[in-house]
Amino acid sequence: MSRTVTLILLDAAGRPLGALPPFGVPEPWWQEVGSIVAAVRQRHGLEVAVLRLLDADRPAPPGGHVRYVAQVVDAPAVSLEPVAVDLAPHPLRQPWAEAGGPADSVAWATGELRRLGQRVTAVAQQRTWNLSAIWRLDTDQGPAWLKQLPPFSRHEPTVLAFPVDQGVCVGVDLPGDPNSLINGPVVLAADGKGRMLLANVPGEDRYGAGEGERAAVAAEHHAVQLRACEVVGELVAAGVPDLRGARLAGWIRERLAGHDVSAAAGLLDGLDHRLRQVGDCGLPDTLVHGDLHPGNVRGDDGHRTVIDWADSFAGHPAFDILRLTEDVDAGAAARLIDAWARRWRTDVPGSDPHRAVDLLRPVAPLRLAAVYAMFLDAIEPSEHPYHVHDVPAALARAAATP
Repeated sequence: MSRTVTLILLDAAGRPLGALPPFGVPEPWWQEVGSIVAAVRQRHGLEVAVLRLLDADRPAPPGGHVRYVAQVVDAPAVSLEPVAVDLAPHPLRQPWAEAGGPADSVAWATGELRRLGQRVTAVAQQRTWNLSAIWRLDTDQGPAWLKQLPPFSRHEPTVLAFPVDQGVCVGVDLPGDPNSLINGPVVLAADGKGRMLLANVPGEDRYGAGEGERAAVAAEHHAVQLRACEVVGELVAAGVPDLRGARLAGWIRERLAGHDVSAAAGLLDGLDHRLRQVGDCGLPDTLVHGDLHPGNVRGDDGHRTVIDWADSFAGHPAFDILRLTEDVDAGAAARLIDAWARRWRTDVPGSDPHRAVDLLRPVAPLRLAAVYAMFLDAIEPSEHPYHVHDVPAALARAAATP
């Protein structure tokens, strides 16, 4: 599957110029814009910054014919098609989706790298959508990454740079910043407004990882969660969302208000009781990654770093092992969960990790439905297609999970 793209160009002042002729790019995923920028450079000799999704010929990704708003510095020599487009401001539009926003962010990152003694030699926009904007910056000392986040994810740099208490879990050796609580990318700079500059993490995203590699990820992540359980209150005080215990039920109901939750009504009605039962299983609250699948692990078979902590929260550790075992066969999932449970029983004698997993199994997709609802509440309507079908789909999975 591929994607057909039309770019509506704005000039350096943000005024509409017209649309480039449609062209194809290989990736079907709407938020991936690196190939769009490269294709415009190759076809027309233009440097563009893609700002945001405008519309598409299908209700949801991937693929199809997608239109974006983009900004160009130099006047294009190519003939542009006149186009009527609504460029009215929207209160939920993110800074990187505004004219001039990408340039401001890249200028900030370039300045921070200069302060660190690194000279930027090339900049490549990678992604833009309602959840983040990402650029790769090549320097004379290797690549760095600029990531910009919406308000509901701005705790990510706090999590990545949270200092480790040397008295907690001494002897646990994790890759990444040795002074940080977690195994994640090193934060080179953050502006407190959603922009952060990250050191490069070598290797590849581990999509398709097998059972053995997932087992290694789970074991390494257990060490992180053991560290974090001692400082979970400090993490919450620093801005990490607090979804511990009964707070999770209230947060889910609040986010899903206004959505049709009839498919999962029974689960919602019994949620408080279920979460009390989870608490009786005796596992401590900790830092939860929130989206711990192999695509959010980067490296190779011998060295892994967990990336993208934007969905992290303080809560129950079982949510991460449930996510990590979602797309493997039943036998592999059972073995991974058994190993996870053995680790927790060893570290928390008297706890019942298996029962906690069983109780939270339907809550995991219910929580995801609430996350998607939160996204929809926080983004402008033109970007709703990214998530609008995710809420009912996750509710249906929750209702169907025993």
